[in-house]
Parts: sequence; C-alpha cells; structure tokens
Amino acid sequence: MKKIITFGEILLRLSTRIGVRAVQASELTMHYGGAEANVAVSLANFGHTVRFVSKVPNNPLGHAAERHLRLYGVDTSHVLRGGERLGTYYLESGVGERSAQVVYDRKYSSISELTEEEIDFDEIFQGVNLFHVSGITPALSPTLQKLTLQALQRAKAHGVMTSFDFNYRSKLWNQKEAADAIKPLLPYVDICSCGELDAIHLLGIAEAPVSLSKEMKLQYYYEQIQEMYPNITYMSSTFRQVISASANTLQGNLYTDAILYHSKEHHIEPIVDRVGGGDAFAAGILHGILNGQSPEQTVSFATAASALKHTVHGDCNVFSVDEINGFIENGSGRIIR
Repeated sequence: MKKIITFGEILLRLSTRIGVRAVQASELTMHYGGAEANVAVSLANFGHTVRFVSKVPNNPLGHAAERHLRLYGVDTSHVLRGGERLGTYYLESGVGERSAQVVYDRKYSSISELTEEEIDFDEIFQGVNLFHVSGITPALSPTLQKLTLQALQRAKAHGVMTSFDFNYRSKLWNQKEAADAIKPLLPYVDICSCGELDAIHLLGIAEAPVSLSKEMKLQYYYEQIQEMYPNITYMSSTFRQVISASANTLQGNLYTDAILYHSKEHHIEPIVDRVGGGDAFAAGILHGILNGQSPEQTVSFATAASALKHTVHGDCNVFSVDEINGFIENGSGRIIR
C-alpha cells in the first residue's frame, strides 16, 4: 500500500438530533471531522499508510481530535500542538424538505495561526506517494494560502503525486477570493476534484450550451480545464439529485485520457448523515488511482464508498475495501449472513 500525506484542519462537530432545530436543542452530539481528515481516515481504512499534517491546541479537545485520527489508523506524528482553540462547527440536521444548516466557529483556530517556520515540507514528503489537500485549507488564513502553494510545489519537487479538491465553501470566502487563491495551485495538481460550478464561477469558463446533456456539459468543462492546466491527468465529481434532505441519488464521474467514465446511479434513502460523502468519494478515487485500477473500477468503488458513508453518523467513512466491494457485488439492502 502507498504512503499518503493530507494537510488541513480537523474540527469538532456538534450536531442536533434529527427533528430538532439548533434553537430548540438542549443537547448536541460530538464528532470530529474535516475534509482532509476525513480523506485520511478513509485511506487508512483502505490499508494505506496515512499521515495527517495539522495543528491542534494542547488541551483535551485537541488530544481527542488526535485520538480520533489514531483510532482509525492515521499517523498524527505531524500534528503540531499549540494555539488556543480547536475549530468547531454546528450542524443542524436536515430531514425531509428541510435542509441541513452549518454554522462555523473556527476563527483563530490553531491551524489558522500556523506559521511557515513551524513546518518543513521537504522532511514531510520524504518517501511519500501522494499528497492531498482541499480548497478549505487556503481559505482559513493568508499564511495557509502560502503554505498550501508551498506544499504542492515541494510535493512535485519530491516526485509526489498531488491531489486537490476545490471544496468551495461560501461561508469561508467569496468566489473571487477563492479563484485568486486556487488558480496558482492548479499547475502543481495531478488529480483534481471539481465540478461544473467550480469551472464556471472559479475558473471563469463559459457556460456550456443548455442543449447539451449533463454528461456532455461535464465533458466540455473538463476539456476546457485540461486545456488550461494540461498537467491535470484526472478530474472527478458527482451528479447529485437532491430529492429531499432524506433522499438523494448519486452518480460518480471520472475523466482521464479525454474520456468521461460514470458509475451506476445510487438511490440513497434514508440518508443518515450526508456530511463527508464527498470526502469518501474523493478517497475512493485516490485509492483506485494509487492501486492502478481501471477508471470504471475506480469510479464505481468511489461512488459506492460515498453511498455507504451516507448510512452512518459522523464525518468520516468507516468502511473497508472488502465491505465496499461486497456492497458493489451484492447490491443494497440484503442481509449478509
């Protein structure tokens, strides 16, 4: 199995019970998560050697976040301790036609105050096969914008394959801020998770003709992105139809060698917890690429991993390769005896 580095913030998540709004809540459920941390957990569950690079406060919450990662086999030897607080977010769980709502409380978190002097990417990338980061990390502070770029540059200098997930969050920055920060990163990216809205609003690509099918539109956007950044060899995304907060359909897409591959469509109902579904998909794509699987196998595995994530509480995916492959083979809903 491969050696992987992910770089980002691990957060404390406090969630309401389904059917309870935040203004009504008298109790909240604790989980730990965050985009790059979730990808790290998935890839560790798949058998890879994964290290998470971050910074958490030297207090019980920071220690618990590290413990969460170690519980799933993620190496925390590059998690620094310092700063005053662990980033937090509150999730008002959605149900039926009522959407879930997120409130962030992550200003001045430990990782947002990370300095360039505290981190040595040349040491971190020794013997590493893959580096993964998302657009959430550079959104957290100007220093993290610089560090994300440095990380990608140093990874490429060490011959490390790189992965970037746009993961645009409108509550962290606006589209212009995101575009200005993300565009300089893309020349150093091999694997990119991005969709139609990223192409239009962050990369400035003209909208595809409305007469095209959704598959043809996505192919058009990926062709345009690859023309701008020929170094990107894989692009991935999902088609999600939101029927309600409790029922979605999900289909995965993977573009490589000028061909767009699709998974079958999964109907997910009821959704237990949607948060982290995209991270589970991203990890599945990375696993397939690292293992030399065909594009068809890779996108099928990644979408199945994401579909399963929707069935468990918490941010991270807790399914193994065998369990995901068994789900692909046996289908949904059957009792496994």
